[in-house]
Amino acid sequence: MSERRRRSPNGDGNQQPPGYGGGRPYAYGTPPEGAPSYGASGRAGARGPQNLRETAQQPRMTRAEMRKAAQKGGRNAAPAGGGGRGGRGGGAKPPGKKRFIDYPRWGKSGIRRWLPSWKLILSLFLIFFGGTTAAVGVAYAETTVPDLNSIVSDQNNIYYWADGSEMVRTGSTNRQIVPLSNISVNVQNAVIAAENETFRTDSGIDPQGMARAIVNMAEGQSTQGGSTITQQYVKNAYLNQDQTVSRKLKEIFITLKINQKMSKDDILDGYLNTSWFGRNANGIQAAARAYYGIDASNLSPCQSAMLAGLLKGAGLYDPSLSAGNHARMFGTPSDPASGRWEWILGKMVSTKAITQDQMNQCVSAGLPEPIKLQPQAGLTGEIGYLVDTANQYIESKDPTITDATLTRGGYRIYTTFQKDKVDELKQAVDDADAKLSPTKRPDTDTNVQVGAASVVPGDGALVAIYGGPGYDQKYFTNNANASGVPVGSTFKPFVLATAMQVGVQTPSGTKKINQDSRYLADDMSVIYKPDGTPVLDSNNQPFRQKNDEPGPQGYVTLAKAMAQSFNVPYVQLGENVGGTNVEALAQQMGLSKASFADPNTASFALGTSTPNAIQMASAYSVFAARGQQTDVYSVTKVEFSGQSRPGFGKPTPKPVLDQAVADNITQVLQGVVQNGTGTKAQAVGRPVAGKTGTTDDYKSAWFDGYTPQLATAVSIFREDPNKGVLMSLNGTGGSTDGFYGGDVPTEIWAQYMKAALGNSQVQDFPTPQPVNTEVDESGAPSTASPSPSASASVSASPTVSAPATTAAPSPSLTSVAPAPTTEEPTTGPTSTSTGPPNGGGCGFFGCPPTSTPTRGHGHSPSPTDTATAGPTDGGGGLVGG
Repeated sequence: MSERRRRSPNGDGNQQPPGYGGGRPYAYGTPPEGAPSYGASGRAGARGPQNLRETAQQPRMTRAEMRKAAQKGGRNAAPAGGGGRGGRGGGAKPPGKKRFIDYPRWGKSGIRRWLPSWKLILSLFLIFFGGTTAAVGVAYAETTVPDLNSIVSDQNNIYYWADGSEMVRTGSTNRQIVPLSNISVNVQNAVIAAENETFRTDSGIDPQGMARAIVNMAEGQSTQGGSTITQQYVKNAYLNQDQTVSRKLKEIFITLKINQKMSKDDILDGYLNTSWFGRNANGIQAAARAYYGIDASNLSPCQSAMLAGLLKGAGLYDPSLSAGNHARMFGTPSDPASGRWEWILGKMVSTKAITQDQMNQCVSAGLPEPIKLQPQAGLTGEIGYLVDTANQYIESKDPTITDATLTRGGYRIYTTFQKDKVDELKQAVDDADAKLSPTKRPDTDTNVQVGAASVVPGDGALVAIYGGPGYDQKYFTNNANASGVPVGSTFKPFVLATAMQVGVQTPSGTKKINQDSRYLADDMSVIYKPDGTPVLDSNNQPFRQKNDEPGPQGYVTLAKAMAQSFNVPYVQLGENVGGTNVEALAQQMGLSKASFADPNTASFALGTSTPNAIQMASAYSVFAARGQQTDVYSVTKVEFSGQSRPGFGKPTPKPVLDQAVADNITQVLQGVVQNGTGTKAQAVGRPVAGKTGTTDDYKSAWFDGYTPQLATAVSIFREDPNKGVLMSLNGTGGSTDGFYGGDVPTEIWAQYMKAALGNSQVQDFPTPQPVNTEVDESGAPSTASPSPSASASVSASPTVSAPATTAAPSPSLTSVAPAPTTEEPTTGPTSTSTGPPNGGGCGFFGCPPTSTPTRGHGHSPSPTDTATAGPTDGGGGLVGG
């Protein structure tokens, strides 16, 4: 500042006012109005000489001095308005409106200026806490428990053999949901001890575990062990396995709600049924079967600890996968306590799930090593047909079980099928198949099929079937249950049984007969109705039935006609009995109504009907069971979610034949094996009874037979895969003289029955009691010896010779004659086709050119024959696959 400005107005600028005490004077003369005056002490308001003025010698404070003065002023700073620049001292209040948040802090300097006050910290904490609480509350309220993951409800069906061993599992998810009551308490306690000790008392979440999991997630590490059992159940059942913070938060909210809505038992139930245990096992039931071959209800504490250890990661702890896994689970020989298994046992002791003695017993008993990993069986070979048969039976017994419900899974199905018998039946068919050569004989050895079934007499259990090569071989028809294959002469025993049980129509009424009754067996004999008029063919001419053996045979007993499979006597017997009566009895014995051909045709007695192998085995089992019929069944028990379904008890036997009638039919069918067309069945090496069957043009061949313990039916046929029609078997396997039921079908039957009964006691059939009386056809000679004389022809009006004792007529019986037809059916009285010759006895590949048939069945009618012929029966033959 210039000297001129330093001087006072009176020019006395060098004078210092007396008494000046160092206060700051006003630099520009007289203070403004209202300003405090400075006295000698320099303080405002001090009295001093009024005429004193500031001089040039007055000392002034530098900026640095003013800052220091302000800092020192502290709480003693001058009031507002005093001190000019010094007014910005530390204690001064900020000018203007007070700030809502005093940050940076007013009046503070240095580090203190930037440190928030405790009030600010508390305020911020309360705001953050309140906002977070509100946000969590809103998020919790807005969170809904989603539907269960569809995969959680996915299960498979498990099918069991008759001995209780597992046959196959169907479905993509290996899970069987079982209630907690069916899960051993040992495994419940082991899982709680290993995974979540406080499960029974906690709120469903573990804050420390959650924090650890979130930190591990942020660091890219594993989050295993960061959740409670409830959280893991929520993750399995409601969410996914994503390791994200948002999924974790959602998991927490759902867990809290689930913990409020569900009981701890329900949560544990869900967790055990949804957890992954390795070995393709979802849930504890599948795990128990996969690792120990038992149900979850039977797990011991030692086994339970091992399975609980797998929850930490089956890939790391399944002891069967590697030596490293084994050490992680069971420890090392030198340090077994280092294994997870013993650690879990110790946790079970600490949680009082088991005692120390029980743990010691586990350790001393040896490691609970799991069973060898079993390959998953599929619907290959016969398994697919067995499952298909069982499913059909289930659906027929329980309308609430459909294809859709079976597809969803969850069923445990216990079948009647015996694995050894199924394998033995398949082996017998495979051995016959080996005789085929599709490359050498493509016109005869292709598309050959076999169907077979085996039933326990008096019980009805279906123990074995052969349905074909298998679904895996692209053959989707179950031949054991197939329709459309005529049974041929295997139907004749039903005709004879009806004649014995119901009776035949005679001019004097209905009379029950026996197997010693004699009927004309001449080839091309005229067939008559019960009223004596002939059955007419399509040309309105008397119908003549052919045998497989040409020429006259005279009058033969019905037993011999059965053994030699003569057609004429049984067609005539069928007329006398009435086709509808035969149909009714055959249906009572186990054949289905839908399988019958028209019973009002003469050929009905020769087996134009098409029941399947299962039905034929079931019907023949009635003879073996001495007249007791039991519905065939293939399933003994069905469970769903651990509960047995009603309606699958064993069927109750009921009588459909008199015991004496059944025993006499058995005696007749024993004659077929001993002296007739079924001699190859003797290879079984024990008493057997059965009947061969061959149909027109060799389109099918059968052998049905039984012992007291087992009844089995075997059929062979060829089918055009494009047209779905049957083709001739003639020439199949190199045969040159036809294809008969007494050859390959009987060979398969005998090989199977010998193996299936190999370990069972040999049983003979009971000696039959006499039944009914001999009622010969009109014209039969008085002598018991049949004679092929001309006098043995049937008269136009047949009568039945009066026996010494006849059964009382049954007023309820009616005779139904076949209605004449102008059409030409495939087979029957009006058919223009001729049946095959029924000879044989030369094996599957036919007889040598010079051989002579030994069964008395001859050849087909020559072109000069004027009569039409129905289906025929012969000895036998078959091959298939």
